[in-house]
Amino acid sequence: MSHFLYGYQVRANGVRLHLLRYGGQGPCMLLLPGITSPAITWGFVAERLARHFDVHVLDFRGRGLSFSGPGMDASLDAMASDVVELMALQGWAPVTLLGHSMGARVAIRAATRDARRIDRLLLIDPPVSGPGRRPYPVPLSWYVDSIRLAAQGISAEELRRYAPTWTDEQLQLRAEWLHTCSEEAIAQAHAGFHDDDIHSDLASLKTPGLLMAAGKGGTVLPDDLAEIKALAPGLTQCVVHGAGHMIPWDDEDSFYRLLGAHLEVEFL
Repeated sequence: MSHFLYGYQVRANGVRLHLLRYGGQGPCMLLLPGITSPAITWGFVAERLARHFDVHVLDFRGRGLSFSGPGMDASLDAMASDVVELMALQGWAPVTLLGHSMGARVAIRAATRDARRIDRLLLIDPPVSGPGRRPYPVPLSWYVDSIRLAAQGISAEELRRYAPTWTDEQLQLRAEWLHTCSEEAIAQAHAGFHDDDIHSDLASLKTPGLLMAAGKGGTVLPDDLAEIKALAPGLTQCVVHGAGHMIPWDDEDSFYRLLGAHLEVEFL
């Protein structure tokens, strides 16, 4: 039986934000997806997490059914402000923030701005690029090319070359929803991977949690983990050795096992 309840909208930080809600029971969890992942593509994860949490999955501005428009501000600061105001408007406290990739960077910055509402961070393979650091391993063109193909009507099978390990259902969802990702928003986020200094945020982070890194893909390397351990000792670390950047897609069982061990619940 599905744990999906409904989709809804909130006006926060001057824009319309769309979310999906799963479960409705237990502590509040806000799930923040990555750079080209509308909320619905995380539904299979939210279904599992909803066994123990009241899960709300956000469509970031410029993605899915949230606000999108020419000239919009889709920077890290803007998205973090969206999250902070959303939590305040909804009266959520305490909140567990689970962020993947770009969403993990947003979670970190949001936690430095309003740590009072956030009791735990679950950071899944965040980009650790930034000023003076090695570039993010996936070029902007990879995202833009796939978005343009989706806008023309790409099939799930045609999309498989971009994500060869995904299931048919996961590819179908991506083919259906990828066109909702604004090229402008994605370009700003990708530039932010290189221009925003997330390490300075980590150094001031007070919120405890988990940092889960992918063993493949090159986003978070062992040296990065060592540096982050020194900057943010309150973050427990683990590695999913057989997975690439999209950890729940590549090794779903290990993702739930490690996440459940940290949260002291059972997802499998």
